[in-house]
Amino acid sequence: MSTEVRNNFALERFEIYVDGAIAGYAEYQDTGAERAFIHTELDSGYEGRGYGRVLVQAALNASRQEGFGILPMCPLVRHFVQSQQEYIATVPQWARQKLGLPL
Repeated sequence: MSTEVRNNFALERFEIYVDGAIAGYAEYQDTGAERAFIHTELDSGYEGRGYGRVLVQAALNASRQEGFGILPMCPLVRHFVQSQQEYIATVPQWARQKLGLPL
């Protein structure tokens, strides 16, 4: 199966497509220098196959390339950041403390 992640700027969300069909999305809000990820959802037919990880990783990488700090408000994004230590540095220091992430 082929996957593609696209930033849908109009809806403020990253969308994952599997074989051309939308499988889920990660909503965000830009707040100046940070991008707050507020909700992630996968269609039930795509859950448990790793598509959530693919979506979040691509969204975080794109956001980092655009120069945004990451605010992982969504539990799925927060879990990903906690489990992938290289992404901790993308979260501003003040937000790490508030969100219970390693300093």
